[in-house]
Amino acid sequence: MATVLVVDDSEFMRRVIRNILEGGGHRVLEAKNADEAVKVFGKQRVDIVTMDIVMPGTDGIETVKRLKEVNTRVKIIMISALGHQRTVMRALEAGALDFIMKPFTSDDVLESVNAVLQMST
Repeated sequence: MATVLVVDDSEFMRRVIRNILEGGGHRVLEAKNADEAVKVFGKQRVDIVTMDIVMPGTDGIETVKRLKEVNTRVKIIMISALGHQRTVMRALEAGALDFIMKPFTSDDVLESVNAVLQMST
């Protein structure tokens, strides 16, 4: 069981991802924006982060950079409807390890989380 921090400004999307992850046996923490994500990440043991790209204020790519400043070994998966190759590349360059496109299936999320958990950073 891993602890996963789900960062998304949409309460609905956080709930969908939470249900998938909890169904896969993981513990879930939530944050609705960059500031909350950094705060939770600094206080809780987090094994992996799922991160939306488009959020009000600080976007997901900048939030990845902020989390990497706190812990360079953080494992992050981007989840977004924005599938432009340039956006994916920016996310990976910022330090994300994987990218899931919306709409996604439960298997997409669980397979990505399990694969990233196996990676050494």
